Amino acid sequence: MTVLVAAPSVIVPSTGADTAQIVIVLSILAGFMTFIEYYGRYPSIIEFRFAPPFNRLKYFALAAILVSVSFIIRGTTDPTAATVWLTQLGHGLGQAIDFPYSPVRLVVLMMPADADDALVDMVRTASGISYTFSLVMMLSFLTLVRLLGWPSRSGAFNVWVNLPLFDPTGGGDVLHRLRRDAGLNVVLGSLLPFLIPAAMQAASDMVAPISITHPQTLIWTMTAWAFLPASMFMRGIAMSRIADMIEEKRRRAYAENDAPSAKGLQRA
Repeated sequence: MTVLVAAPSVIVPSTGADTAQIVIVLSILAGFMTFIEYYGRYPSIIEFRFAPPFNRLKYFALAAILVSVSFIIRGTTDPTAATVWLTQLGHGLGQAIDFPYSPVRLVVLMMPADADDALVDMVRTASGISYTFSLVMMLSFLTLVRLLGWPSRSGAFNVWVNLPLFDPTGGGDVLHRLRRDAGLNVVLGSLLPFLIPAAMQAASDMVAPISITHPQTLIWTMTAWAFLPASMFMRGIAMSRIADMIEEKRRRAYAENDAPSAKGLQRA
């Protein structure tokens, strides 16, 4: 996590000294918190610690988005074969996804009317490649759940260590609460790519907007816009899968309890 947080500032050559110092502090803090979380025996915040590859898939997708957008921006000043290829890939993906009412189109429309054409094209390229990586992450996790039986193949699933923020004794049926939270996460994950640009556009009319022309701002804005909704969508799918597993276990337990009584009613 330390390297991941610091990667955009290292890759982009125009990072200022003040920004670099802040990034160093944040990267060390992120690495320390992740180390404490995984080194500790008892869970605190991170979910699905012992249900791989849920967190690994999110980490690699986040790294792919950050590194790709950073290299694309680096290519505007220091072009190489890798940056040119990533720029062409992102441009093609952005053009393909930039259709009416798509998330990429809303991000492009979020730009000011007097924005430079090069900046608009850069935003379209960055949003296209970011959104594509988020879609790949979600489809990969769906494949793990539907075809590979996640998380049952990795052993017994412990709700307490994998869902530390979920209290099974909080009241009400666990299945109902899991399905409710799963539906809420899926709905928010589906709507946030559309709502975030609209909210930023509405906020810019009331307060001074943050300049997206700054490379670091563009990188982290596009990353958060693409990764956070996809992460919530994955969490909703995971919680729905856990609810299905609990329901299946209950069904088997009820069937085993009813079997002896059924046999006792039969004549010898």
